[in-house]
Amino acid sequence: MDVKRPSQAKAKARRRLYLIGGGLLALALIIFALSRLKPAVPTVERNLVWLGTVERGEMLRQVRGLGTLVPEDIRWVAARTSGRVDQILLRPGAIVRPDDVILVLTNPDVERAAFEADSLLKAAEAELANRQVDLESGVLAAEASAAQAKAQYEISKLTAEVNEQMHAKGLVTSLDLKKSQVTAHQLGIASNIEEKRYRFARDSVASQLSIKQAEVERLRALATIRHDELDALHVRAGMAGVLQILPVEVGAQVTPGANLARVADPARLKAEIRVAETQAKDIQIGQLASIDTRNGLIAGRVSRIDPSVQNGTVTVDVTLAGDLPRGARPDLSVDGTIELERLPDVINVGRPAFGQENSKVTVFKLEPDGTYADRVPVELGRSSVNKIEILNGLQPGDRIILSDMSQWDTADRVKLK
Repeated sequence: MDVKRPSQAKAKARRRLYLIGGGLLALALIIFALSRLKPAVPTVERNLVWLGTVERGEMLRQVRGLGTLVPEDIRWVAARTSGRVDQILLRPGAIVRPDDVILVLTNPDVERAAFEADSLLKAAEAELANRQVDLESGVLAAEASAAQAKAQYEISKLTAEVNEQMHAKGLVTSLDLKKSQVTAHQLGIASNIEEKRYRFARDSVASQLSIKQAEVERLRALATIRHDELDALHVRAGMAGVLQILPVEVGAQVTPGANLARVADPARLKAEIRVAETQAKDIQIGQLASIDTRNGLIAGRVSRIDPSVQNGTVTVDVTLAGDLPRGARPDLSVDGTIELERLPDVINVGRPAFGQENSKVTVFKLEPDGTYADRVPVELGRSSVNKIEILNGLQPGDRIILSDMSQWDTADRVKLK
């Protein structure tokens, strides 16, 4: 027969409570201890980061941009008159001289206008010649009349002198003497009048012909314009170089002023470099530049800076000073590096992926053993393409991580392995 023992049941329940309470207390102590522990230092693969060493010395400030080679001498050949493209004699890539015909246009109206201008000019020239003959004939007639009047005057003058001598001897009456003297006087006046008439006719020839001559010159200029328009139907290069663009085809109808061809001198090229607007503020005309054509380097100087910004870039023209490498041609893509200034003695380091000039950033500086890197604040100064000036926070000989470390923004210390 089993006997109940209440004291033993109470002891088991009490022991169970002690064990549960002890377990909870131990768990709380473990959680508290773990909360007091610092997080583990994150690990970074050494071969996945870019390291740089802080140096002191000369730093060359440069800016870089992409661009293309463009000709310095470019000529767009435009249509001087409307017409239809009848023939294309040269294609892009052809070497041309100034008088080489690139294409031929046709326009019957231009041809007819040139013919009519020639006809009007010939008619005006004939009329001018006839008028000149008439005026010269009039001058000759006036000269003859003047000569005849002068001869009659001289005869009458001699007659009056003879009558005066004979009157003195009583051979001629006073009436006859007076008549001869009056006749001589009248003929003298007539002779003077005819002489004036001759001089007037002679001197007025030029003024009377000038009107006709002006008309002839006007028609000759018009004929010249019409023939220039006719000649312009044969579209010429206008300069020595290479035919680059021909935007029309046979049968196309063109209007005056339309671009028909582009000719450029391939021996004189310049580089148009597009520099980011944030880096273009220190570029000045005359600064040295180097153009990389991927087949050689060409030295040059900045010759022009575009005053406007387009798509976040500023266009900078670089005049090339050296010989062009093989393969250099218009529209070739190039890299341009412009030298801003040389800083003789500054603390500098390779440019971090996240650092901008004249800013304050934090970087990871390696400890002497190179195993751990601590985050330190750094003040940056002027920058170049690959380097940046250190104003405060680092010393020569320090090594830092230059790669983007944004994924470890919450860590003040990392371990390299």
